[in-house]
Amino acid sequence: MKKVYIIHGWGAEPHHDWFPWLAAELKKLGYQVIVPTMPDTDEPVISRWVESLADIVGRPNHETFFVGHSIGVQAILRYLETIKTPVGGAVFVAGWFNLDNLEDEEAEDIARPWLETPINMEKVKKNLPRSSLIISDNDPFGCFEENKQKFAELGSKIIVLSGAGHIGKSDGFTKLPPVIDELAGF
Repeated sequence: MKKVYIIHGWGAEPHHDWFPWLAAELKKLGYQVIVPTMPDTDEPVISRWVESLADIVGRPNHETFFVGHSIGVQAILRYLETIKTPVGGAVFVAGWFNLDNLEDEEAEDIARPWLETPINMEKVKKNLPRSSLIISDNDPFGCFEENKQKFAELGSKIIVLSGAGHIGKSDGFTKLPPVIDELAGF
C-alpha cells in the first residue's frame, strides 16, 4: 500500500493549512497517510527533524511518498540523503534552499543551520526518482529564481502558482489540488 508522509513547516502542526484536507483526500484514494507533529516546531533543528522522520518512516520503499511544506521540504531532503533505498517520490510545496526577509535575528539564527549545512544532492537524487516543486512567484521569503533553479537541478518538475505567497492558510490555501495531481502522476 502506498504511504504518504505529510511534513509540515516551521511553526506549523498537522492540523494547519491544507494538510487535513490533503490527508482526507488521499485516504479516499486508498493511500495510507501519516501527518506527524515534528519536534520543536517553533525552533526546528535539523538533527531532530531528520531523526524524527527516520523513526516515523521506519523502512522506506518504492511505495513511500512525501509531501513537505517549507522547512518540511528541507527535512525530507535531508532525510533522503541518509537512506540507502529509493522512495516513490515527493511533492515539495514552497520548498527552499535559500530565504530572505526573515522576521528578526532570532528567526535568522534558527534558519542559519538549514541554510548553511550542505545537502548531498547526489545521494538525494539516488533515492528520489520523481519529485515536483509547487512554488509561488511572490513567496514573501523570496529567492524565487534561485530556489526554482536548485529544484530543477534536483530533477523536480516545477509548478509555479502566481501570487500564492507561501502557499499556506494565511494565503488562502485550505486545499491544494495540484499536490494530488502530482502524486497521481507518480
